[in-house]
Amino acid sequence: MKVLMLSPPFLYRFSRTSRSPAISKGGCVYYPIWLGYATGVMEKAGHEVKLIDAPANGMTQDDVIKLVEEWKPELMVLDTVTASFKNDVKVADALKKVNPNSKLIMVGTHVSALPEECLKTSNSIDFIARGEYDHTIRDLADALENNKPLGKVLGITYSEKGETKFTPNRTPLEEKELDDMPFVSDVYNRHLKIRDYFYPSVLFPEVTIITGRGCKFRCTFCKFPQTLTGQTYRARSVKNVVDEFEWITKNLPYVKDIMIEDDTLTQDKERMVEIAKEIIKRKIKIAWTCNARADVDLETMQWMKKAGCRLLCVGFESSNQQILNNIKKGTVISRIEQFMVDTKKAKLLVHGCFMLGNNGETKETIKATVEWAKKLDPDTAQFFPLMLYPGTTAYKWAVDNDFLKTKNWEDWLTPEGTHNTILSTDKLTAKELVEGCDWGRKEFYMRPSYVLGRLKVAITQPREARRLLMGGRTFMKYLLDIDFWKKSAAMKQVKEEPEQSGTAPKPIFKITQ
Repeated sequence: MKVLMLSPPFLYRFSRTSRSPAISKGGCVYYPIWLGYATGVMEKAGHEVKLIDAPANGMTQDDVIKLVEEWKPELMVLDTVTASFKNDVKVADALKKVNPNSKLIMVGTHVSALPEECLKTSNSIDFIARGEYDHTIRDLADALENNKPLGKVLGITYSEKGETKFTPNRTPLEEKELDDMPFVSDVYNRHLKIRDYFYPSVLFPEVTIITGRGCKFRCTFCKFPQTLTGQTYRARSVKNVVDEFEWITKNLPYVKDIMIEDDTLTQDKERMVEIAKEIIKRKIKIAWTCNARADVDLETMQWMKKAGCRLLCVGFESSNQQILNNIKKGTVISRIEQFMVDTKKAKLLVHGCFMLGNNGETKETIKATVEWAKKLDPDTAQFFPLMLYPGTTAYKWAVDNDFLKTKNWEDWLTPEGTHNTILSTDKLTAKELVEGCDWGRKEFYMRPSYVLGRLKVAITQPREARRLLMGGRTFMKYLLDIDFWKKSAAMKQVKEEPEQSGTAPKPIFKITQ
């Protein structure tokens, strides 16, 4: 069967696989990771597959329509997310118009959370896949090709004689099934252009892989475990993971870094050390980066460093312990601070993520978190307002408390395609959250000590120079707007005043011209 795996045309360099899909201010472009794994599964099953990432390679809707008209895929798989959903439905309508005999299924976090609602949006959508869809797409293609009952395909929602049908959920994939999947790095190499993808914190060019799915932690905001992969951690074998490392070094010698995009690679510390020891044993020489929690012990870090790990992406979120408790982060401030001390001992870089607007956030806690971020002093940092996605506990919290400014999915982005803030709590307006994030970035990045530190890194560690230049070049336009110095001076003059009963609180991030 001819199968089109498509990240539909939308805004150029829009990343659907990001945890908060948008056009990144730092220039980050994610691989279509989940489509990539599903493509490998489909090819292994004998299907003829094309994987197209239109936002990354610049393909327009007309380009994709022309491809569909000429190639005539029998099954079209469209990835979608909250912010692009309305656009993606329009793309689905256009593709079905020129290829009406094909079947079309939508996949991804948004439709997993709202399958019935999304199915009813358009007659062009024949199926919705819920959760992990690698084997769902494979089984659906088999059913369609061989006229088997659709009700036997696990994990789909579809309409039959005007009635919405839900087949049973698919059991999460375990180690053997994950090991049986082709290496996604090979799929990328054959279908995509490696140099189209970039992480500001990762050496360029890079390849992104997944070594395990799901996460055993319960962070209220994190969408992948709550909508797609599940809240248990199921991992590939150590041998299989290191085999892919070896494959990349032999077949993609120009790749400088492997980004391990597991929600939290370090959640199984014993396995983490085993992977590191196997990399060392095989004498594999390539840098790698991973997502980690701020509770990794020094010994584990030292093994990771010996095996080539160069940077940890860490969600610190807030300096306020009660907020961390509210969002079920499961971390402790004192342990986080020790973690940062240990990363410096292990000589590992850290990309720190700070999230503003969670349950309990105030103007005072934002200020404290920004100051704390400067104290922790990671290599790079991002300050984001809480982004809310259907299917997450955080989204339900916002809906239940009437904190959502809109339920129009398009409003999840600004007109430019960057993140829009649709959250206004009883303590902070959306405007104040955005101002807080902008202020936090400038406070963090415009410190003379930080600028000098990055220059030192670029000079003393040549492999980091290109990454710093590429990320910085894109990001600087957001930092150095023409009113920056005027705004900074005004912000420093703002003083806290006690809030009077019955009066609106004064936003500490409001900038007077």
